[in-house]
Amino acid sequence: MELQHDPTLLWFIGTYAIVMIGIGIFMSKKVSGSEDFVLAGKSLGPFVLMGTLLATWTGSGSISGGETSMAFSYGIYPALLLMLPTLIGIIVLFVIAPKIREYGKFTVAGILESKYGTTSRNLASVIIILAYVGIVSYQMQGLGFILNLTTGMAVETGTIIGAVMIIFLAMIGGLRSVSQTDAISGFIMVGGLVIAVPTILVVAGGWDQIVANVPESHMTATGGLTMVHLIGYLLPSLFLLLGDQNMYQRLASSKGDLSAKRGQIGWFVAMLVISPSIAFIAFASRSIFPDIDPGMALMATTLVMPIAVSGLLLAAAASFIITTGNSFLLSAATNLTYDIYRNYINKDASDKKQLWVTRISIVVLGALSFVIINYFPTVLSVQMYAYTVYGAGVTPAVLAVFFWKKVNAAGGISSMIAGVSTTLVWEIVLSQPFELNAAVIAVPVAIIVLIVVTLMTQKPNQNHVATA
Repeated sequence: MELQHDPTLLWFIGTYAIVMIGIGIFMSKKVSGSEDFVLAGKSLGPFVLMGTLLATWTGSGSISGGETSMAFSYGIYPALLLMLPTLIGIIVLFVIAPKIREYGKFTVAGILESKYGTTSRNLASVIIILAYVGIVSYQMQGLGFILNLTTGMAVETGTIIGAVMIIFLAMIGGLRSVSQTDAISGFIMVGGLVIAVPTILVVAGGWDQIVANVPESHMTATGGLTMVHLIGYLLPSLFLLLGDQNMYQRLASSKGDLSAKRGQIGWFVAMLVISPSIAFIAFASRSIFPDIDPGMALMATTLVMPIAVSGLLLAAAASFIITTGNSFLLSAATNLTYDIYRNYINKDASDKKQLWVTRISIVVLGALSFVIINYFPTVLSVQMYAYTVYGAGVTPAVLAVFFWKKVNAAGGISSMIAGVSTTLVWEIVLSQPFELNAAVIAVPVAIIVLIVVTLMTQKPNQNHVATA
């Protein structure tokens, strides 16, 4: 079936944008200072926390990469497996959430500094900014792609719209406004997908017809992928989530441990709906549009469903992208303000000055994100790169803070350097040998280095105390 643009879908995007901007402006008036801007005054209840966790984690990587590309290219079972890293990650975060709140830090770099020292904070800040700018960039382009596919708007124009929305909503009210728009967007996502799944199954002629139209390999457990290649798709998202500064900041922003627990339970349940829904819609799209780009599989279905359902799904997709983009952008800006500006440029900066610097940082990093997306051929490629830089460079060292008392500064810092270096060499210098994602190599290297260097550099009395 050929794709036919439907410009009337722009009304749904326009309505969504106006509502989100209105909420952002309204909530921005409640921002009372820099901590309020970054942590929403630690006022997030379970309902809003669930929505912001959900909306932040599920973005363009899911609807233009992740489950979408996997279902279209390899089949339904590999796509469903992509849900496992998220569910495992949520469970681990549930366990360590009280400890995250105890630290009371604005950034993950601040947590690392408390265990490993100043060098780890500086290194982590650079890694986080590098990874998050990449993640923000493909949110911007992701909106450009779906607007081009669904409405016929030029990709460049749609990308500019995405950039403006992401930067504005992050800058206007920080987490105070982002958390509210996230919560609304999260429920738009769930509602849109729940309605779209049965609709597209009917449009595609039923499950049997879908299965008959896809390659036989698409109904196997691995979709033709080797286990090593499949693991290469699973590890990046798992290790990003386990150490994701966005999640740590949101858990630290909850009203208390009870709110954090309830919010995470709600997030877990919502992901049981969202991930399979995306996978099934994209898989049905493979039957209807066998020759399109895999990243467009989900959004292509908006062109064959009733206008009301298509519009709701398009609004849901936009909410995926905008909320994830502004959340990662805000988080990266906090690193510039609290880990770099406040420590090296102006140690006596007033609260008002820090708030101003955070907003300026949002604009600068947002502009940088807009520029660098031109250097990656697909959303999935930049997604895997950014996830692995963070997952290998930061997460092993962060998790060791919570789970391994023996870990020391030498082990933590060496792990961070090893994780990032291995990723960059594998992806850039070696150009991804065997078409294998760097996570398969970089994450194990980071973990091994962390353990070996820690054990080799521990003092005898440290071993004695730890053993006792």
